[in-house]
Amino acid sequence: MEQSGFWRYENRLIAVLTVMFGFVFFDRNAMTNLSTFVAADLHLDNTQLGLLSSVLSFAWAISGVVVGALSDSFGHRKAILLVAVVIFSVCSVISGLAPSFGVLLASRMLMGFAEGPIMPLSQALVVLESPDARRGLNMGVMQNLGSNFIGSFLAPVVLVTLAQAFSWRRAFFIAAIPGLICAAFIWKWVHEPRTHEVSAATPEAPRPPGQAPRPESRRITELFRYRNMWLCIVISCFMVPWMIVGWTFLPTLYVNFRHFSPSDMKWLMGVLGISAAVFAFIVPGLSDRFGRKPVMVAFTLVGVLYPFAALYFSGSLFVLALLIFIGWSASGTFPIFMATIPSESIPARYLGTSLGLVMGIGEFLGGSSVPTLAGEAADHFGLAAPMFIAAGCAVIAAALTLFLRETAPVKVSGGALAAVERVPAG
Repeated sequence: MEQSGFWRYENRLIAVLTVMFGFVFFDRNAMTNLSTFVAADLHLDNTQLGLLSSVLSFAWAISGVVVGALSDSFGHRKAILLVAVVIFSVCSVISGLAPSFGVLLASRMLMGFAEGPIMPLSQALVVLESPDARRGLNMGVMQNLGSNFIGSFLAPVVLVTLAQAFSWRRAFFIAAIPGLICAAFIWKWVHEPRTHEVSAATPEAPRPPGQAPRPESRRITELFRYRNMWLCIVISCFMVPWMIVGWTFLPTLYVNFRHFSPSDMKWLMGVLGISAAVFAFIVPGLSDRFGRKPVMVAFTLVGVLYPFAALYFSGSLFVLALLIFIGWSASGTFPIFMATIPSESIPARYLGTSLGLVMGIGEFLGGSSVPTLAGEAADHFGLAAPMFIAAGCAVIAAALTLFLRETAPVKVSGGALAAVERVPAG
């Protein structure tokens, strides 16, 4: 019998997926948090550190788009999710065994292929189980709370401590364990949605029995006819590198440019996780109440703060941490442009495809290229260069948000998406 109250299925699903996605980012960020230890042992330069982030983003992008689209056609989201979680956990062990840059690069690419489908699959499950009034909040909590509290706060504190006490290799081995535990939680507590044809935002008639699904090329072409869809993709291309550049180069900047100790560095990196965990509630919650567009405009612009604070603020570490905390609040926009706005702008039968495209193209064009370019810039012009690149990404993204069309149910009459362009079927 389905439980009611706080532990009803909707909340249980959010809890399991939030913790699981947290450990996705715990493993994803392990490389950046341990970069100073790995670079010293394997003799890596900044370009190679950037390439390790880029190749993971490249693989993440490809698998996110492909598997997200396949999940729309065939369903079985739970089974795909379960396999992906097991594989990315195993990849953390491979990273810890890597004897050279080449093996480490291959292990990060394989991890990217495993992790790529997890966000679009998880958010599709959340959309199908969330009421209009809680959609933005549920999607924001699922994508940002665990990924940032576990993946951005606990990860640097725990992993750097382990590396200092033992070795960076053992830190990678330990990082694999929670993912396997999460796989067991998914197997026990997450069920396959009854339908993937009906949107929480805009109900549509199911495909008639026996009618073949639309070809993938036509499906993707249709999606690009929605203004919000392609705008969210372009915003993703700038906000994804804004975040990845911070993850990749802040540890090195703190230790080698600002000359902080590794202990100070791990706590400053942990601030990113605390900020994103707090704003995982605040930013999507505000978008449910005041609309997606104004919240997107305000918080993407705030993202300019963290690069300049990290570079130039010379006061106390506490005030620096506070400035980084505020600047990183822009991370709260990620579930809005990656999941909430697309899911409210397109037909439900395209959920996995659309969420995979926004994340995948952002990771491919922004995440797989900009960190490597930022690393090359750091090698040629100094460690300030990646921070200027991150600040520029935030400014451009903020300008793009001005052209979004509002989709929040509180702002759209009757909770329907009448104000968003709809393309007639044909």
